[in-house]
Amino acid sequence: MGLFDRIMRVIRANINSLVSRAEDPEKILEQTVLDMQDDLIQLRQAVAQAIATQKRTERQYSQAMNTADEWYRRAQLALQKGDDTLAREALTRRKTYQETATAMKGQLDQQTVVVGQLKQNMVKLESKISEAKTKKDLYIARARSAKASQQINDMLGRVGTGSSMAAFERMEEKVLQMEAQAEAVAELGIDDLEKRFQALGEADEIDAELAAMKSGQSLPGSPEAPPLPASTLNTPEVDAELEQLRQQIREG
Repeated sequence: MGLFDRIMRVIRANINSLVSRAEDPEKILEQTVLDMQDDLIQLRQAVAQAIATQKRTERQYSQAMNTADEWYRRAQLALQKGDDTLAREALTRRKTYQETATAMKGQLDQQTVVVGQLKQNMVKLESKISEAKTKKDLYIARARSAKASQQINDMLGRVGTGSSMAAFERMEEKVLQMEAQAEAVAELGIDDLEKRFQALGEADEIDAELAAMKSGQSLPGSPEAPPLPASTLNTPEVDAELEQLRQQIREG
């Protein structure tokens, strides 16, 4: 499994754990980015080591090639001097260095490929880390918003069903009771005032009735007494009763 496959699997596992476990998403995302940065540091170190090995192999290859060329020139010089034996030994030594150079060239080609892949992976990982940081900030903002919404909903639930609303209901009932009492007092005050004015009117009516009775007149709107027979108007009994009624009125 490649490095990126392992990193992405870790990221997916951490994100899935946000859903399956009651953990703090902000902490998990922060830790995931830190892990990716640690992987980037290790990858950079690996790239640096691979480049150093590549440079060393290049130097060894160049040295082997230069040495092989040098022994070739020596073989030419020996032939020019007529020393075939020495020329043969020089060519043998040259062949040894050529074989070394060939082996170094194979290693150098492999190391060049490895270094190129490591560099590409490092660039990809840096891009993934930048993307992960952006997503981390987005997910953290969403997680904080969701947490705030949950807290608000919890508070509203407690207010709607708890003692807070009960206190408001009790206060509303008390205010309604106070308002009812105030209205009752006001109504009682108005009734008393009306009764006093009504008493004044009744007293006026009584006084008018008494005055009318004294003068022998009937009040407006009151039924007139039927006329008494002439035989009863001047009887002693009537006079005595009338005098008694006048006496009661004067005493009253």
